[in-house]
This record gives sequence, structure tokens and C-alpha cells, in this order.
Amino acid sequence: MSKARLEAFSDGVIAILITIMVLELRPPHDADIAGLSPLVPTFLSYMLSFAMLGIYWNNHHHLLHAAKTVSGAVLWANLNLLFWLSIFPFVTDWIGERRFAPVPVACYGVVMLLAALAYYVLIRALIAAPGQTPALATAIGRDVKGKISPALYVIAIPIGLLAPAVSMALYAAVVLLWVVPDRRMERIARS
Repeated sequence: MSKARLEAFSDGVIAILITIMVLELRPPHDADIAGLSPLVPTFLSYMLSFAMLGIYWNNHHHLLHAAKTVSGAVLWANLNLLFWLSIFPFVTDWIGERRFAPVPVACYGVVMLLAALAYYVLIRALIAAPGQTPALATAIGRDVKGKISPALYVIAIPIGLLAPAVSMALYAAVVLLWVVPDRRMERIARS
């Protein structure tokens, strides 16, 4: 089965999600710099979610480039990932509009956690796909960042109900963790 359609479809969905998020940004009613102040939470939530979607897009691209085959299970695992990513615009708008209120911040973490788990399922489905070379599993290795991220979400979700700013800092820490390039997939793709 060709991976080109899977990658093209996923790229399109992620591009649409980013577009939906940016369309939720509304210009201020005032024509001065003070008019931007109420929009800071909305813009910060957009920046965080844009970075998260960008990280997923980048890693998804590298993962599929390193994979040799896909299967029906991979297609369903990919749809599962895209489903959770499709919730990003909703929770992004919610935390921005509600100025980082506890429940929206905790729900944001739940969506991030479920997306991370869906990505893990996609990785496992790709590794198990018929005809896959062992090089993909070798490249994935221990996947330390892939294990730290969900752990940080699990910690941040209940904290979000008490101290939303701490949760947002933990979500931002996950972004910073992944911004550092991960060369595992690039090495296998070159070989």
C-alpha cells in the first residue's frame, strides 16, 4: 500500500487545522496598541497550538518518510491521530477565550495527551506493518521524548484545575522538548 496518499491527506488536514486556528484570531476593535492587550491569551494559546501542530506535522513527515510500508491498521491509527489533532482548534479557542481558566486548560491537556497516545499507536502500527524493515523500530529506539511528553500531560492535567499557569508552562515545556531536532528518522531515511 502506498504511503503517498496517507501523507498527502495528513498534510492537508494539518494545514486546514492551522488555517481554522488562525481564522479564530480576530483583530481588536480599538486602533491603538492597548487594544491588543485583551487578545494576549488568545494569541498565546494560538502560538502554543501552532507549535504543537507544527511538531506533529514535522515528526509525522519524518516517520512516514522512514517507513517503507503502510497497512490498514496504519490508516486507522493515522485517522485516530488526525481526529485528536482536529480538536486542537476547539481547545485552543476555548483556553484563549476563557483566559486560561482551569477547566479549559485541563481539557487542553487531555486533548494533548490523547494526541500523543494516538501518535504512539501510529508508531506501533507502522512498526508492525507487513514488509516494514527493522530499521524503523531501531530508529524509534527507546523514544524518550515520546514517553516524557505524555507523562508531562498526565501531571499537567490535574494541576490545570488548581494552577492553570503551571499547566500551561508544562505544555510549553513539551513544545520546547520537541523543538530540538530529532535526528533518528533522518538517519534511517538517508540509509
